[in-house]
Amino acid sequence: MMVHAINGLVPKIHQSVFIAWNAEVAGAVRLAKDVSIWFSVTLRADIAPIEIGEGSNIQDGSVVHVDTNAPTIVGRNVTVGHRAILHSCVIGDDALIGMGAIILNGAEIGAESIVGAGALVTQGKKFPPRSLILGSPAKFVRELTVDEIADIKQNAAHYRELALLAKEHYIEE
Repeated sequence: MMVHAINGLVPKIHQSVFIAWNAEVAGAVRLAKDVSIWFSVTLRADIAPIEIGEGSNIQDGSVVHVDTNAPTIVGRNVTVGHRAILHSCVIGDDALIGMGAIILNGAEIGAESIVGAGALVTQGKKFPPRSLILGSPAKFVRELTVDEIADIKQNAAHYRELALLAKEHYIEE
């Protein structure tokens, strides 16, 4: 893993965190308990903070970045799918961001929401909790069901288990 200070800003990483060997964590990044950062992820907090909440996972190839005085905040038990991009946005607890989704500056995704794969959430767009968000540009489609919300939580729990296994069997060269 590559963990770097930038401009004197040093990442703060809980001891339970899993970071894949080729992930990049730089600057004012805070990774809470049981976070997992998977292969080829970049977290770059050079001009504002990035916070990843407890139990969240950022999957392979994703990029999390910031704008001046505009942090990126990811809540607890959030799943960020492969190759997603989060830029100076807020993601509520227990949300799922689909593979290849892009969330732009000032956007807010409510708790227990799903942003579909490939969705483009445009600058400043705000969605309430329990939203199904699809398309490019992304739009509210409907409120999520109880079963869909349970699936989001199960997915995050599954990634916490995968991270434990990865840490247990990790071989550094």
